[in-house]
Amino acid sequence: MQKHDEVDDPRREWLIKALTAGLFASGWTSAQAQSASFLGSKPGKLPPGQSVYSLTGAVLVNGQPANMQTAIHPGDKVETGKSSELIFAVSTHAMILRADSSLVIEQPPPESIASIVIGGLRLLTGKLLSVSRNSPMRVTTSTATIGIRGTGFYVESAPDLSYFCTCYGTTQIQATDDPASSESVTAKHHDRPLYITKDAGDGRNIRNAPFVNHTDQELALIEALVGRTTPFVFAKDAYNGPRRSY
Repeated sequence: MQKHDEVDDPRREWLIKALTAGLFASGWTSAQAQSASFLGSKPGKLPPGQSVYSLTGAVLVNGQPANMQTAIHPGDKVETGKSSELIFAVSTHAMILRADSSLVIEQPPPESIASIVIGGLRLLTGKLLSVSRNSPMRVTTSTATIGIRGTGFYVESAPDLSYFCTCYGTTQIQATDDPASSESVTAKHHDRPLYITKDAGDGRNIRNAPFVNHTDQELALIEALVGRTTPFVFAKDAYNGPRRSY
């Protein structure tokens, strides 16, 4: 996992700077032509039936190469290769799946109410930024099980360590192999990022972490794809997210 404030690839750095420059304004900026080619379209709510907003590099959906017309549904497995990325939406959930990631979008249980579209997200490996509203589900990683009540979150899953940031909203975080390690987090703006391990001993597998590898502008982008805005306002000239000591 990368150090605080490091942007993990040049494409993402350009995206963040372009968004900061004003792509969410009512009109296009001078970056219009480049952004349309680079991102595929101006950030806005995706048309009905469209899942993919932007695709770069090697992306598979259920083992098949994906393209801009690929539909993504609960029950699908999405994988990204090296230097690849997928920005997409499933119903009211929008996500950025970064390079070298493997994600299973779980179906809701049969007894669930009709409004629950996604049962959960299982991040087998890699990095995911996601937003939702009023849609409870479960997120699982290599070391953690996280209850989501409709929120923005960023998660990384490595074999022996997970990173989780409740960007806004309420989550319930538990170490998979240690029921004694459990935390409830209610955040307005990245208030308590956490590491979740599996070998630190009973009750000690959750600890504070720095803010890393995601930004307010990226959250604003994916919220726009499902017709929403972030619950906070951020400065246009600050694209590296909040700086705190934990």
